[in-house]
Amino acid sequence: MAAAGMPEHTPLRGTAVLPPGLEEAGAAELAELGATALRPLHRAVAFEADLACFYRLQLQARLPFRLLRQLASFPCRNRDDLYDGVQRGADWDLWLPPELSFRVDASGSITGLSHSHYNALQVKNALVDGQRQRWGARSSVDLDDPDLSLHLHLSPGRPGQTPQATLSLDGSGGSLHRRGYRAAMGLAPLKENLAAGLIRLTGWDGSVPLADPLCGSGTLLIEAACMALGRQPGLDRRFALERWPDFDGRLWSREVEAASALELDHLADGRPLAPIVGQELDPTVLEQARANAQAAGVTPWLELRGGDCRSFQPPPGPGVLVCNPPYGDRIGEREQLEQLYADLGAMLKERCSGWDLWLLSGNPELTGALRMKASRRIPVSNGGIDCRWLHYAIR
Repeated sequence: MAAAGMPEHTPLRGTAVLPPGLEEAGAAELAELGATALRPLHRAVAFEADLACFYRLQLQARLPFRLLRQLASFPCRNRDDLYDGVQRGADWDLWLPPELSFRVDASGSITGLSHSHYNALQVKNALVDGQRQRWGARSSVDLDDPDLSLHLHLSPGRPGQTPQATLSLDGSGGSLHRRGYRAAMGLAPLKENLAAGLIRLTGWDGSVPLADPLCGSGTLLIEAACMALGRQPGLDRRFALERWPDFDGRLWSREVEAASALELDHLADGRPLAPIVGQELDPTVLEQARANAQAAGVTPWLELRGGDCRSFQPPPGPGVLVCNPPYGDRIGEREQLEQLYADLGAMLKERCSGWDLWLLSGNPELTGALRMKASRRIPVSNGGIDCRWLHYAIR
């Protein structure tokens, strides 16, 4: 049962922290899982949810880095406002008695409070000073496995508005992009939540073949298979919210059971999953992809081959091709990469007529070597690199 705290159906305010460019897709996913009052922000979506829905989002949402539960929001013009607002912002006797550990992360800035480490330190000082006054003792800071993970966000607001501070609880305690299946990664790994968002943007639903001729460690294909087969990303992890004082164990168990029941070995309508094929030249990276697929529980549905993309033979189509070729910033030399893109484009036009290609481009000059015209260009960010998720209809 829940400890003291909110009733099951009382709405709470939350924020989903998302990869840049996936705000709209993230809002759509949250809505499908029952969240309301959705408001896309920069790299985030604000939402409302009851406790059951908040638990469901933690277990099933594929796109967020973090799902934060708002504890307090208050005007914040300076350091004193931040200090006082934190002390008054929540029932700290409930949320942070001195025997519990905590950590504080900070984002955003306002005039005079522009350094995230300093701002997090101000929150920490406000909390431990209040504890000493109330208890004569204070909590310890634990950066690795705290009982309570707090997040401060400072927003200057629009011109003429008073800056705001928002103090939230991190429900997961660690980034949700870490699914647990990827022990090994290639040289330029694509984060799992970004991969899931990119697949979502293609509209692929498992009914037609999916292929990646440069699959690397397999993240795009694994996330696609997990999505189509109902493998929920949060089922095999522990969550910080399980230590919250109002944690409702019965409600949590109900949501875990519901998420587990979504796992299938076929599509939701009973049809078999269409072929999913990946190809990778580097034998070591190919073995990583196979190990990752095994850990994710989708090996039976993936065909992972060794070989150069120039020799790629797609399964009977048409279908959807996805690809994250090197950009030149991290891997490979410019001249070699231009030839790779040119050869990739030639292979696609020769063997994949009727397919749809979605390619993540971090270098428009290299993408030009494909000699193909994109019909859609969706801005996203991959590891801080400004990219475009490009759609080509191969005819």
